[in-house]
Amino acid sequence: MRTAILPRESLAAFADVLRGFGELHAPVARDGAVVFAPPERWSDVRLDYVRTALPPKKYFLPPRETMFRYVSGQGFVACSEGLERRLVLFGVHACDVFGLNILDQVFAGAFPDPYYRTRRQHILVVGLDCTPDEHCFCRSMRADSVDSGFDLFLHDLGDRFLVRIGSARGDDVATAAQALLHATAPDDVRAYKERSAAKEAAFALSVELRDLPEIFDLEYESALWDELGERCLACGSCSAVCPTCYCFDVVDEPALPSGDARRERCWDSCLFSTHALVAGGENFRGSRADRIKFRFYHKQRGFVAEYGRPSCVGCGRCTIACPAGIDIVGVLNRLRGAVA
Repeated sequence: MRTAILPRESLAAFADVLRGFGELHAPVARDGAVVFAPPERWSDVRLDYVRTALPPKKYFLPPRETMFRYVSGQGFVACSEGLERRLVLFGVHACDVFGLNILDQVFAGAFPDPYYRTRRQHILVVGLDCTPDEHCFCRSMRADSVDSGFDLFLHDLGDRFLVRIGSARGDDVATAAQALLHATAPDDVRAYKERSAAKEAAFALSVELRDLPEIFDLEYESALWDELGERCLACGSCSAVCPTCYCFDVVDEPALPSGDARRERCWDSCLFSTHALVAGGENFRGSRADRIKFRFYHKQRGFVAEYGRPSCVGCGRCTIACPAGIDIVGVLNRLRGAVA
């Protein structure tokens, strides 16, 4: 993978180059949180953020989208508004890039989703390294670094950034910005290694993944699930903020009396009481205990069986967002017997 060095004082000029490849979105402060949005000016961009309120999946799998319309006299009309909108998503942390790679396996794998795949092809992803806080455990989930899924990735070396070029499109950006970049030197390599070691030492939270699927199998009837079911509010906040939760519902919205209608896809959550509700009123996960157990088993057991790794990336968003104070690392460590 080709690398280059970008001086820190050239970052704003580099952002101007990026704007030539699409509408620039970056982490900015809004209403007491950090979100991905178009910055009004480059000084608004938060390079020091830890996590955004919502993950980047909102750009690739929107909270609500119209899939097609039914128009009287025309029949079904496909909806493609915004699918080919060219965006540059700047400042995506490694765990969130890893989350996109997981979504790629689901929506761009054996049975590709055309909506997701088209957006993925038109959004340029620029990664940015970070410093973990007390809720981060992405190192335990092997998601603290990535070698694919991005076009460019920036590593902060103080007065400069080491830029990794991860795609042909990223190489096009580097070519357009060649006046701002220079070759990587041995001092840059040493600085990168020191930065990597410092990040590793900064992690205060960890969970052991070894034989965790087997422990889940053994603890299927654990009383812990009933305890969590008593606490869980079934609000679905954890699913909304998760970089890899992808459950959705499909609903038809008629417009009477014209006879026109639209079919929409919207985010859903396995914590909602209606998630497993089927015709006739049968609900095969009617209790909150069953639903929260399903969420943990899907992410830490079922996804491993299907794709070879958990679908959790260790970003800590679900723990922060949960109004009931359910801590994913605490739950996993209790199952393992690491804490009383």
